[in-house]
Amino acid sequence: MLPTVFFHYQPFRLESGFTLPGYHLGYHALGKLNADKSNAVWVFHALTANSNPEDWWPGLVGKGNLFDPEKYFVVCVNMPGSCYGSIGPLENNPVTGQLFYHDFPFFTTRDMIRAYQPLREFLGIKKIKIGIGGSMGGQQLLEWAIEEPWLFEHIVPIATNAIHSPWGKAYNASQRLCIELDPDWLQRHPLAGIHGMKLARGVALLSYRHPETYDLYQNDTDTGALGPYRSESYQIYQGEKLAKRFNAFSYYRLSQSMDAHHVGRGRGGAIQALQEIKARTHVISIQSDLLFPKKEQVFLAENIPGAAFHSIPSIYGHDGFLLEYEAISTIVNDFIKAEDLSPSSSYSFS
Repeated sequence: MLPTVFFHYQPFRLESGFTLPGYHLGYHALGKLNADKSNAVWVFHALTANSNPEDWWPGLVGKGNLFDPEKYFVVCVNMPGSCYGSIGPLENNPVTGQLFYHDFPFFTTRDMIRAYQPLREFLGIKKIKIGIGGSMGGQQLLEWAIEEPWLFEHIVPIATNAIHSPWGKAYNASQRLCIELDPDWLQRHPLAGIHGMKLARGVALLSYRHPETYDLYQNDTDTGALGPYRSESYQIYQGEKLAKRFNAFSYYRLSQSMDAHHVGRGRGGAIQALQEIKARTHVISIQSDLLFPKKEQVFLAENIPGAAFHSIPSIYGHDGFLLEYEAISTIVNDFIKAEDLSPSSSYSFS
């Protein structure tokens, strides 16, 4: 199912100071907004996903799941800078009449949620019952819950942080270096840098997964083999797989967007910013996450007023936020039920 495209024709100024004359967003809206407009769910996707959460979060979104479109009005927007329907590097630059390519300005996570605000108004959503997102999606969710404290009733940030860490920035910088070393990277061509991006994806996987994941799924059954090894071919396969659906320009810019994430910028610091959140909050951590370690979610829970916290055991590392959907569904469902039954209550999990 292709995304619907929303066009915003007013100038839009980014945190960097760059002003776009307008922009467009690809989005999916599953289900219908009910009569009293109380059933909106806003899902935020991660780095390379699209705006259809039924594609990449089928255990949570879809018929018979926690976020069933027959019950909820589920909205997900393809983040600006991506390549699934929103304005991005392979889109036309309205100023020059040519494709942006390397000239595409990066959106911070704060820029992204500000770009979503006109779409929310267009859709007639005045209150969002539940906002949920993991990784870079969780970063956007936190930004919006701070920017408009009374917009969300509940938020569920998963495997995310208030400030992107030096560790995370180092991984992203290493991936960008892979792209920059591609001999074709400086060409103004849709496939420029694609081989470098394949290598970058291999670097990224080392932060998305956990050693236990590789032990379980990439162990060599032939003990006498001297190569190639399963883990080696797996890295190559994942790079090739991404290259069939993504481009190096978007990958490069979105990694910069993630690096710039800091909810406390211009708000007196991260702690003060998080304390502005009014939504009932349940923070979820993946215990084996190497890229967004548990301490970052503990920091969120300790500084968002009344926040609950739960850490999920998993062998999948950071990607557990996509794969542990049964555990996430149970936690979120229990959280919403408890809060709806007792609006003034707060509770926590270990």
